[in-house]
This record gives sequence, structure tokens and C-alpha cells, in this order.
Amino acid sequence: MSAPVAPFRWLWGQAYLLLPFTFLFWAGNAIVGRAVADSFPPAALAQLRWIGAGLIVLPFAWRYLRADAALIRKHWVVLLVMSFTGITVFNTLQYAALEHTTALNVLLLQATMPLLIAAGSFVINRDRLTGGQIAGIAVSIAGVLAIVSGGDLNVLLHFRLNPGDAIFVFALAVYSIYSALLKRRPGLHWLSFLAVTIWWGAILLLPVTIWEFAQGARPEMTAGNGLALVYVMIFPSVIAYLCFNRGVELIGPNRVGPFFHLVPLFGTLLAVALLGEAFTLAHAAGAALIACGIGLASLKSRKPLPAPQPD
Repeated sequence: MSAPVAPFRWLWGQAYLLLPFTFLFWAGNAIVGRAVADSFPPAALAQLRWIGAGLIVLPFAWRYLRADAALIRKHWVVLLVMSFTGITVFNTLQYAALEHTTALNVLLLQATMPLLIAAGSFVINRDRLTGGQIAGIAVSIAGVLAIVSGGDLNVLLHFRLNPGDAIFVFALAVYSIYSALLKRRPGLHWLSFLAVTIWWGAILLLPVTIWEFAQGARPEMTAGNGLALVYVMIFPSVIAYLCFNRGVELIGPNRVGPFFHLVPLFGTLLAVALLGEAFTLAHAAGAALIACGIGLASLKSRKPLPAPQPD
């Protein structure tokens, strides 16, 4: 995956700086998705999101798509599976889950993602977790629990699953397949890969969107909903996926797994900043544990990576 333009070339090689942007924007996506859940049917929201993101990417990716046409035809199966799991299924089910479950449940369930990625990586790539990665996942899960419980054990003891939770867990399991397959991503230009997965994912979603429309579901377009749509098109779609794909390329899916625990942390910080919620000692302790967990998961020495080359 070659580097973007010169000013970002150094950043393009820094997985531990790129990945936090991914999960900051995905935390924002969860908040925005919950806020517009009553205004947008889930498939319609996902469809508009990915068509918009695809239109943003396409002018920049067009010349690389033409150059990579032979590779795309050769590896169409794995690209199709990645489009289906990472774009079509995961995001639609996430929006569907947000119609039926609570923010607390989503934050707790997010903690399962590193384990699901580890399972997917083992099945698909035969990758095993190291001791540091296991310790990192455990410590960062403790941080997630501290944040979502507010330090109150009763919150965790009274945690209850509902149908939305089942939808969300399935969505996370599907996304773990996409994460594991990133290790086998064909050698397309990074813009080619993003454009292909976005557009194929949007096309694969069309039957569900048409069915949803036939059932009478309609999005409500207001100024606020329009701003929400612009946000999900740009930040959790284009920018977050670029950072995530590059992060997995640099350090592998298992080391990326604990970063998913940044979602509840960033979600909490966004709630404090935007909704005026209080920042407590439990939040600070949870943030420290998540940071320690990510550090532990990264302890294994890595082979030096070649410096990114310009296009």
C-alpha cells in the first residue's frame, strides 16, 4: 500500500497514531447512529453512507482502479468477501442494533472484538495470540468495564442482553472476518482497495435497501439529519477505514484488536464534551487501563518495516 501525498507520508507509517483516529470516528458513528435511529431505517442509512463515501473516494481512486484492473479481476473473490463483511453486513447490522439496544450494552459488547479478531485470525491465518496480547486484552477489558459501569459493580451485575445485543455481537463477528482477511489483502493501491470495497459493499446492500423501502420505511431528511449523514460519509467511512486498513497492514490484526477498546473511551469523552456528562475517577481509571492494555499487546518485537514510498 503506497503512501499518500508527501505531508502525510510520515504519518502513513505510524500505526499507533493512525488507529486512534479510526476508533474516535467510529465512536462518533455509534453516537450519531443512535441519535438518528428513529429517523433513518438501518439499511437506508448504511446505503446513503456508503454511496456518499464512494462518491468522495472515486475521483481520487479512478486512475489507480484502471491500473489495478487486472489485480481486481484476479482477486475478485477475496475482495467481494471483504466488501460484504466489512461494508455491507457490519455497518447495516450495527445501525439495526442501535434501534433495539442501549448504549451501555453496545459499549460492553465492544469489548469482545479483540477476542473475535483473534479467533478469526487463527481460523483464517493461523495466527496465535502472544502472552502480551492476551494480557493486553484482559487489562483493556477491565478498563472498558470501569468506564461503562462508572465503578459501580451493580451496573455489571444487572447487565441484561436483548435482541439488539445479539444483532450487534453477530455484526462484530462478521467484522472480525474482514479484519483477519486484511492480512491477505491483494496488493492494490490503497485508494483502489477502498473504492472497490466501498462500491461493491454498497451494491451488495441494494437488495436489502429495496426490501426495506418496499416495507414502507423512509428516511426523514432534516438539517440535523443531513449533517449526521455528512459525518458518517466522511469520518467513520473514508478516513476511519483508511486508517484502520493501514494500521492492520502495519502491525497485524491481533495487535489492532485491543484498540477497539478505545471506542467506549472515546464514546465517553464525546458524551462528556457534547452532552455535558460528568467525567469521573472511574473514567480516568478506565482510560489508563485501556492505554496499558494496548501497550502490553504491542510489546512483542516487530520486524522493521520499509519506509513508505511515494506513488
